[in-house]
Amino acid sequence: MLDYEKEAGRYDALRGGEARAAAAAGAVLGLIPGGPGRLLDVACGTGIVTRRFAAARPELRVTGADLTPAMVRTAAARLPGAIVRADGRRLPFRDGTFDAVTTVWLLHLLHDPQDVRAVVAECARVLRLGGVYVTTVDKAAAHDVGSDIDAVLAARPRRPAADAAGAVTAHALRHGFRPAGRTAFHGAGQGRSPRSTIADLRRGWFTLLPPGEPRTEEFAARLAGLPDQDRPRPDPRFGVLAFRRPKDREHPDNPPTSDGD
Repeated sequence: MLDYEKEAGRYDALRGGEARAAAAAGAVLGLIPGGPGRLLDVACGTGIVTRRFAAARPELRVTGADLTPAMVRTAAARLPGAIVRADGRRLPFRDGTFDAVTTVWLLHLLHDPQDVRAVVAECARVLRLGGVYVTTVDKAAAHDVGSDIDAVLAARPRRPAADAAGAVTAHALRHGFRPAGRTAFHGAGQGRSPRSTIADLRRGWFTLLPPGEPRTEEFAARLAGLPDQDRPRPDPRFGVLAFRRPKDREHPDNPPTSDGD
């Protein structure tokens, strides 16, 4: 697991910067109905996407929450007065506070299924009836673009994806959500090159391949043998799912009537 306290200062530059943030914000907002209200961005990180939510939808009162102090400080500089330090598993907000809740690149970090369930449950709790929850899914799989780099890394050890679309949907349904749409966006400028992938390996970005271990270096050596060391392969394509918290009369236990009301 990366030390996000240390990573905050260079986090955006290593992950697509403003181009990726713009693509992410556009995709997420495309699944959130227009109009006034309150939006909570859970695990907002540096606030690079959160700020775009606020700029694109001035009618929304946007709040960001993150657990890492350095991330909170960075995000607060971008959105003064709108960022709080909070654990996504125990949000400090009353039930039904928000009209929309987002988790952008959070669920894939939660290796314990209990934590994923806890985050989804909290998002449901603080969301008003009729509100929308939007989350990114399948982050690791987004980087599998059929390249020669993927072929080298195919044998690497992997954890089960905590943010797999099917698993996230199952958690959402368990907490009363209904599917409300899906989309995807390209991680502009995030296509891997062999050289950048070697650097990522040695930073510890592949969680089951710790830096300095022999197997990690074996993969690094194989990557070093690929052609065009600095040529980026195709950009990843990230998935996004939306879920709606039904109003009482829309709850599965209380199906809507057919009188057109």
